[in-house]
Amino acid sequence: MGSLTTADLPVKTREVQNHHSDSTIWNDFPFRNDDIIITTYAKSGTTWMQQIVGQLTQGASPTLSVGELSPWVDLRVVPRNEMLQMLESQQHRRFIKTHLPVDGLTWSPDVKYLYVARDARDMIWSLHHHFTVATPVFWNIINETPGLVGPPMAHPPKDPRDLFLDLLEDDTRTTIPWPYWSHTRSWWAVRNQPNVLFVHFADLKKDLEGEMRRIAKFLDISNLSDDEWKAAVEHSTFAWMKEHAELPSPGLVDQVFDGGAQSFINKGSNNRWADVLSEEDNKRYLEKAKEELGEECANWLVNGGHLA
Repeated sequence: MGSLTTADLPVKTREVQNHHSDSTIWNDFPFRNDDIIITTYAKSGTTWMQQIVGQLTQGASPTLSVGELSPWVDLRVVPRNEMLQMLESQQHRRFIKTHLPVDGLTWSPDVKYLYVARDARDMIWSLHHHFTVATPVFWNIINETPGLVGPPMAHPPKDPRDLFLDLLEDDTRTTIPWPYWSHTRSWWAVRNQPNVLFVHFADLKKDLEGEMRRIAKFLDISNLSDDEWKAAVEHSTFAWMKEHAELPSPGLVDQVFDGGAQSFINKGSNNRWADVLSEEDNKRYLEKAKEELGEECANWLVNGGHLA
């Protein structure tokens, strides 16, 4: 795309392997030129973006199950051949989830990357809920499936503030699924690639239809009728997703989360930390974010908005 040369493109420099992820699958992944890669840090709007893209690409269907159509391609607990065969068999425009940093991801200049981010304090509160309601089946799958590289993931502390402190003090602790700061830096560094669009969770909440139109333009989608647009937006609201939680949720959701799909699609709300974190806590967070990410990125994570 554009006038970029091969030297300008991101390059995979390492493999990322842990209790959740195995980046080596991307070494064998055959891209299609219309693929859409949805990329986030955990609990930052991944499922919401999968729902939006599904509605935009699959005709605004009220019965669309993005939990089935849009796999987490580098989730290590799914056998590699099974994952690759499933993706190869898909005939629709594929939209694929990853939680990898850029330097662990094989890059294609021909596909579209949708990066979704969220204030890390909101992410931590959502992350804490996610792992708190995880069942013993979940922990067995993640930590006991053969092929684990590195330490198993630890159960979260009881207080979400303690998980917040783990993020500030050392984001390589095993209560954090994988390093946050370096992951975010890696995507911020490629924000100007012509096939990357940055979307902020807060902007989706503020103006869902406007953000969906921006996403559709980026994905070269212009064939939806007015009625289909109305339906696509309705089906992408958090209220609709909550009411039909089984559709955007992943497989085995009833086994791996207490409360099943209703727990997986939880609140979709921000600022749950506001009455918990002290003024000093928030000051430390903002200072840490600026130190790790630079002032522009740190401010964007807090405030959202479209990048120039």
